[in-house]
Amino acid sequence: MYVCLCHGVTDHHIREAVSQGVRSMRELRRELGLCGSCGRCGPHAREVLTEATADISAVAVHIPMPARDPECSIA
Repeated sequence: MYVCLCHGVTDHHIREAVSQGVRSMRELRRELGLCGSCGRCGPHAREVLTEATADISAVAVHIPMPARDPECSIA
């Protein structure tokens, strides 16, 4: 879905930016040009950014730890 018509930015673009490390509206504006013209995209862009950031955090929390190798333990 388009979030910013002025710059042709979709929610997919925002999620991709988050997957590459963007975590704030300031970074999102710098990377994608959001809120640079009319500003109407701001609230929806912030919502998508918040959701995408939460999704990334949730995935990071649920990554299983590798099994320990008993031969490599430090005594």
